[in-house]
Amino acid sequence: MSRPVLLFDSGIGGLTVLREARVLMPERSFVYVADDAGFPYGGWEEEALKARLLSLFKDLLHRFDPEVAVVACNTAFTLAGADLRAAFPGTVFVGTVPAIKPAAERTRSGLISVLATPGTVKRAYTRDLIQSFASQCHVQLVGSPKLASMAEAYIRGETLPDEDVRAEISGCFQEREGKRTDIVVLACTHYPFLVNVFRRLAPWPVDWLDPAEAIARQARRLVPALDRLKADSRPDRVVFTSDAPDFATRRLVQGFGLSPLV
Repeated sequence: MSRPVLLFDSGIGGLTVLREARVLMPERSFVYVADDAGFPYGGWEEEALKARLLSLFKDLLHRFDPEVAVVACNTAFTLAGADLRAAFPGTVFVGTVPAIKPAAERTRSGLISVLATPGTVKRAYTRDLIQSFASQCHVQLVGSPKLASMAEAYIRGETLPDEDVRAEISGCFQEREGKRTDIVVLACTHYPFLVNVFRRLAPWPVDWLDPAEAIARQARRLVPALDRLKADSRPDRVVFTSDAPDFATRRLVQGFGLSPLV
């Protein structure tokens, strides 16, 4: 039996990556891990969150022995990616970082915004990406403490007031010397769930850069292709660290073809 692809996120945002990864790796099985017991990560102290991630992955890698571990969370990977690779050198990790390089390559106005969690915004990793790939651009970092939770609520079927969403994204839209922001980097895998709402509420059209496809492509490059489809009919599995997701979340992951695994 082939080894699965492990896909980890703080909540259900990584389902956007899972959707793309399945297209590119139809022969592979997936284990999706949602750290709902720790969600949201924004309120964590850095060292405590890093320790939690190392502990979780020690258990997950032992349980599932994945072909590759995809950390589909900007906050987690920009904080602990190097530590995970050092602690588990036998595991191939695919990380998630803000898509600043492709944004800098695509922008016409030179005005880019990075919509992220506060943790990702303050991370030195993010500043280094800007210095390395977008030093000729004006990059606006917008840290939203609420959008990840709002996206989780939205995908479960809850209604979000327009003014609440608008308040979280308004800082993305900058005007300088007759030019306007033309690209917004979605630096949290939860945010693509809200992209149609963002488009509707934006004061002018921009390119909302979704990282999911790029993450899936990188995983595909690192996972050996098999010349067959899945060898068994077992569905892809999902693990919730709380062991007690609510009904709406259970229904959502089942809709994604994931079978709960305690």
